[in-house]
Amino acid sequence: MLTDNEILEESRSFFELQIEENEVLNFQKVFRNGNPVHIEIGSGRGEFLIKIAQQNPNINFIGIDLKENRVKTIFRKLYKKKLKNVRIAKIYLNEETIKFLPPNSIEKIFLQHPDPWPKKRHFHRRIIQSEFIDILHKLLIKGGIVDIATDHEDYAFWILEHFMEKQDFIPIYKKGFTREADEGHIETYFEKKKREEGFEPYFMKYRSI
Repeated sequence: MLTDNEILEESRSFFELQIEENEVLNFQKVFRNGNPVHIEIGSGRGEFLIKIAQQNPNINFIGIDLKENRVKTIFRKLYKKKLKNVRIAKIYLNEETIKFLPPNSIEKIFLQHPDPWPKKRHFHRRIIQSEFIDILHKLLIKGGIVDIATDHEDYAFWILEHFMEKQDFIPIYKKGFTREADEGHIETYFEKKKREEGFEPYFMKYRSI
């Protein structure tokens, strides 16, 4: 029986995206197929990423997270599930680092309950900023979707406001958001816990034009 360290090493060797400086990923080479690629930014414990990958075997998924403990948790889960359509990248997305991803190549980007940084002095730490939305547009194919969920009302309206300033995204929902989850919605542990506390999510989708 493998030790935990051996499991992590074996899982990481397969599931971790190998990113080389000044090299753009070839998705066909990475996944060994030509299926569409979706990204989840901030994969946390990997619940959403793993469930959606199981439900969609003909879509390739890249989970992105910075925290080593979270990444290790995902690797352990992936080792058990043997999902060949998932890869993990431990990287912070900005203008420089997105160069490893082919431009206009991603079909869908998920941000499930990003940290709302509720204190005003921390607003600059929120991932949704004008510059970050520009990065999302560079990654998405024409007609690609940004799919966001948050249970924090102030952050929801912050997101709406920032996307409204952009001319290259249009909202899917009439008011810019809905409180009704799509059919087949994947509820994570965190989302369930916040619902029990009385915080219903805001769901937002934007199409790249």
